[in-house]
Amino acid sequence: MRTFLYLIIGIFFGIVMYKSEAASWFRIYEMFQFQSFHMYGIMGSAVLLGATGIWLIKKFNMKSVFGDPIEFTPKEKGFTRYMAGGLLFGLGWALAGACPGPIYTLIGAGYFPILIVFIGALLGTFLYGVLRKKLPH
Repeated sequence: MRTFLYLIIGIFFGIVMYKSEAASWFRIYEMFQFQSFHMYGIMGSAVLLGATGIWLIKKFNMKSVFGDPIEFTPKEKGFTRYMAGGLLFGLGWALAGACPGPIYTLIGAGYFPILIVFIGALLGTFLYGVLRKKLPH
């Protein structure tokens, strides 16, 4: 049941990403060139919606649809690791023209050359898993 629900939510997320043009390489290019507010508006809306949702969950002590308590684990503070991770993520995003969400959206929309990026993302994730204990955190 949970897998089916997650699949439906994922499909809805993909449709929203596609229809809002958040998966469009041209929109991402415009964003990195500071030529359009489109992507910043989408990201700002997502941050505002997410922050509001977290605030409501904490304020009303809400539970998941399955009745499980929703817990938030505090993140360790630091600058170097978040800066290094952000730079690597941004570099990959700029090179590939897609972050993880749009990769799945573009595959679902039938843009199969993005499978090369998907395979690269899987290999990068695997490599991180192998090297994780040797990297500074």
